Amino acid sequence: MKKNKLLLIGWDAADWKIIGPLIAKGQMPALKKLIDKGVYGNMSTMNPPYSPMLWSTVATGKTPDKHGVLGFIELHPEKQAIRPVTVTSRKSKALWNIFHHEGLKSNIVGWWPSFPAEPINGVVVSDKFQKNLKANLRNQDLPEGTVFPQKMAKELKELRFFPDEITEAHILPFIPKAAQLDMKDEPTKKRLNAFAKVLAENTSVHAAATRLMRTTEWDFMAVYYDMIDHFCHGFMKFHPPKLPQVPQKLYEYYNQVIVSAYRFQDMMLERMMDLADKNTSIIVMSDHGYESSTKRILKMPKYPAAPALEHRRFGMFVASGPGIKKNEKVYGLSLIDVAPTILHYYGLPIGKDMDGKPMLEIFEKPKKPKYIESWENVNGDFATHTSISGEDALSDQDTMEQLMELGYIEKPDAKIETAIFKTKCDIKHNLARVYMGKKDFENSKKILLELIEIKDEKIDLIPFYMDLMTISMEQEDFAKAEEYMLTLRSLDQKFKVNTSLVEAKILLSKGKINTAIQLLEQVEQKNTKSSAISLELGNVYFNIDKLPLALKAYEKGLTIEPDNAKLHNGMAKTYFQLEEYEEAADHALTSIELVRYFPEAHYMLGRCLEKLGDDENAKIAFETANMLQPKMYKAEQAIENIEFQSSNDSQESSPQVFDNEIVVVSGLPRSGTSLMMQMLVAGGIDPLIDEKRKADHSNPKGYFEYEPVKSLARDNSWLDKAQNRSVKIVAPLLKFLHPKYRYRILFMTRDLEEIITSQQVMLHKDIKTLPVTLFNSYKRELEKIKLFEKQHPNVSIKYVDYKEVIHHPEKMSIDIAKYLNKELNTKSMCNCVDKKLYRNRNV
Repeated sequence: MKKNKLLLIGWDAADWKIIGPLIAKGQMPALKKLIDKGVYGNMSTMNPPYSPMLWSTVATGKTPDKHGVLGFIELHPEKQAIRPVTVTSRKSKALWNIFHHEGLKSNIVGWWPSFPAEPINGVVVSDKFQKNLKANLRNQDLPEGTVFPQKMAKELKELRFFPDEITEAHILPFIPKAAQLDMKDEPTKKRLNAFAKVLAENTSVHAAATRLMRTTEWDFMAVYYDMIDHFCHGFMKFHPPKLPQVPQKLYEYYNQVIVSAYRFQDMMLERMMDLADKNTSIIVMSDHGYESSTKRILKMPKYPAAPALEHRRFGMFVASGPGIKKNEKVYGLSLIDVAPTILHYYGLPIGKDMDGKPMLEIFEKPKKPKYIESWENVNGDFATHTSISGEDALSDQDTMEQLMELGYIEKPDAKIETAIFKTKCDIKHNLARVYMGKKDFENSKKILLELIEIKDEKIDLIPFYMDLMTISMEQEDFAKAEEYMLTLRSLDQKFKVNTSLVEAKILLSKGKINTAIQLLEQVEQKNTKSSAISLELGNVYFNIDKLPLALKAYEKGLTIEPDNAKLHNGMAKTYFQLEEYEEAADHALTSIELVRYFPEAHYMLGRCLEKLGDDENAKIAFETANMLQPKMYKAEQAIENIEFQSSNDSQESSPQVFDNEIVVVSGLPRSGTSLMMQMLVAGGIDPLIDEKRKADHSNPKGYFEYEPVKSLARDNSWLDKAQNRSVKIVAPLLKFLHPKYRYRILFMTRDLEEIITSQQVMLHKDIKTLPVTLFNSYKRELEKIKLFEKQHPNVSIKYVDYKEVIHHPEKMSIDIAKYLNKELNTKSMCNCVDKKLYRNRNV
């Protein structure tokens, strides 16, 4: 019986938004055949979406901070020089290194980066192979390190296709009106030369790949094509639908290039499928998508690797072959999952230091994965090398020029010291952005704070401040975010517009809700292509309990960006609050389908399923959320709640009680909270108080307060002292409770007019005039409390009517003891109630 093989094909920037319509028209039959006999889905990209970093993640199963490839160019380790990124930047073993150690044969073609070719068991045709296609190099030997083994270099060299070999027969399928082009026009000439170069390079890659498929023995093969990505950077602006700013003539010339690129890629796939035997599984995937809607960017901003701004967060994934499911959609895939999945396919253990997990859902009969601590710790021959010999390695002018043309790098400074320094800054910044993508904000911030200290006019500080501002917003350090925002605006006035979203969030942090909404609505009217603004508007409306407006904002965002997981999660939490649990569950599921690593969406799904009576699957959703975010306390608490309910079927069961619960007495000021604290103390519950606020005429028996409560919004670290005790916290501060603890809240209710009158008397203000604004504000605060309880599984609230306590103290004391599930001295509690102190009553 023959061993199963696997062919991994990378299509840089391939996107379902273009593939879908082409398949529907029958114009990508090869990929359609794979889908029908396999699985397909979105592939989630990473930050920053730079191809050498992403494809190295695919090959290693690790994020760039671990594998070490951190951009398009690198520093030469021995000489004062910079060069296109090489495989020696990679610090982790790739799949083919592991296969070499395990006795499997691999062919690698065009992978970025793969130069210099590693001496593996098999053949490596490095990414330098297709990059040296100038006519004067046709008869020269390939540079050392281009191909391994070296003995194959001569044979493979003859397969290269040069740009000057391209004829009208090659051009017309892409540019049907090419004969009408004015080749004396410099931009046209430049555009056609770039087209010819990309087409020749990818044809060369394909020729080498198919030769190796036909003439060598192999177990694993990986082939990388950059054609779709590079054509998109050059011609996506001309793709239908026509954008108003694009000249009609240029649109007519070039509007078929992108579609033709996909169709040609499919033709190449068909040939590879013909060469693969029935024991070969095929994966076709991309590292990110590419924006093809009206959100396309026609004029690139001045920003490092700005063309990556056109990359969409979702690429594509298709897998087909022996043991893989048939015609089924799979969800939540990420680049970090590819290498673990391929290792599992070959029955090899997965390194625990890999960031991804095997995609078991793609297999018909998934087996339990095997693990080792790390492949990096395994001794033996892995066919890796760490240095480059030969002068050819020092520079690759063609590659550098192409990266400059695509906009990925700036033209290096003529002064080599400056070029080296700028490269060091770019590499550091990319690492900081990797940490940002991993939510490791402290490490990211550390690098960025170093970068903003640079005193060199040739280093643009704006990107560093932008990222620092973003991190501050993520960490809810709004004061720092405002500081960075103002710095950005002082550096460049255009950032007044670009930071409006941040400004709105800062206004919200200051309680200026209406001003923030006005700003967001103004920006939304000016920028109709931004789903981020709709998301923020939806979040604002959700947080102030204007749920219909929240839904409207989220829905508007989804018309702009239908596959935005955060918008779907916004819809889910809003429908949940509206008690439309099936709708909520659908949107939560869609969020997870788009991004598997979305703990909040898994948690939201669990809440919906719990309400729908499916506790078993709700528990699975909560467990997944907790696994993805280990300190998601609300998920842990939701699991505990389900386990308690399932183990206690009796309807007359006592209330659920947990160790170290905190009893919170809350309510609006002057609602009876001090009386309730006094009753709990009399009943036998130890209070957390400091007696700094002395008794007075308004509260002759004392306030029972703890001074740090006032600073709860800034510091809630003291809450551990409140465990198994009672503490008084006014209603507006409840939202700042730490999520790791469980709270049993006695919330005092009282007629609002009575509360306000009591406050007016205490503050020596006129009691004859009711402050309507304050009245309405308190009404909204009370509505928020109901929402607060619904959102937090660690919170239980019992509403206690102040008037009932005054008139029926015995009954209320017994009810409170039962709710707290404690043996309290109810008689002593009753004795605390003094009807004479019920002074500002509403008759």
